[in-house]
Formats: sequence, C-alpha cells, structure tokens
Amino acid sequence: MAREVGLDAVTPGAGAALRLLAAAGNARAVVEIGTGTGVSGVWLLRGMRADGVLTTIDVEVEHQRIARRIFAEAGFAAGRTRIITGRALDVLPRLADGAYDLVFVDAEATGFHACVEAALRLLRPGGVLALNGVLASGRIGDPSARDAETVTVRETIKAVRESELPSQAARSAGV
Repeated sequence: MAREVGLDAVTPGAGAALRLLAAAGNARAVVEIGTGTGVSGVWLLRGMRADGVLTTIDVEVEHQRIARRIFAEAGFAAGRTRIITGRALDVLPRLADGAYDLVFVDAEATGFHACVEAALRLLRPGGVLALNGVLASGRIGDPSARDAETVTVRETIKAVRESELPSQAARSAGV
C-alpha cells in the first residue's frame, strides 16, 4: 500500500526493532512523527501494552485515511490510535512534556533535526527515541559521505548526545 502512494514503508527488520523497543519499554504512550500508511504504526502497536495509545502525526490526510484502515484491519480498536493531521513542528509543542515512553521520528531530512529536538522533551525519563534511517544506508560511518541527508543525520545525532534535555535519561535507537 505504501508504494502505491509513493512512500517507502519501514522494512520488516526495522518494524521488528520498533516492536521490540515498544515491548521492552512496556510502552503505553508512543508518538510517531510520520504516519505514512500505518506500517510502522502497526509494528509499534503490536509491541505496546494492550491499553497503549499511539499518537501519530502526518501532514497528508490521504495517508492517514489509509493508516486508519490498516490499523483497523490489523485488529486495533480506534481508541488505540490518535491520528493528528498537521506539520510535526506545529503539533509537537501541543503534546505533554515527559509523557511518552517512546518517540519514533520518521521525518524528511530537511526537518529531521528540528523534529528530534522537539521530540526529546516529550520523553519520560528512561524513554526511547527511535530514529528511522539514522544509519543513512551505511553512509553515517563513511567520513567521505557529505551529502545533505547524511550531514543532517550526523549533526542531529551529535546534538542528541550533547543535549541536556531528557536524552540523558533516554535511550536512542536507530531503525
């Protein structure tokens, strides 16, 4: 379904990692930046507690309509998801500080750093920040890789490491 609307869904390996992170943290409250067509959301929901709620944010109403259907087809009650339409940087300030067990950032490279910064304050102590594509297809470890996406991801990782925000209490994971 994702390919039909021009999106790349998370791989099964990345999805399994998201499910594991949600399960290991006994996640009850999760934020996903970038709903897409709901593939990563289903993985997150499968790992979350039965009473958990996934808050997912995306600017594309059509993608969210598809995601809503995918969540229902996967057997998740409508009350398990809170689907918010809007730009992540407009929505994130309205979410409660320190209230989330896991935040998954699947944002475009141009807004990646700002989304990660905004997401950090949402995490409870010990919460997990998961970043999609953080290894940039192996380019992160290649010092000669200087494309805009790789540089943005490197700078973001460095900022998270140096941050005095909840990142000291949060664990970061790349998927």
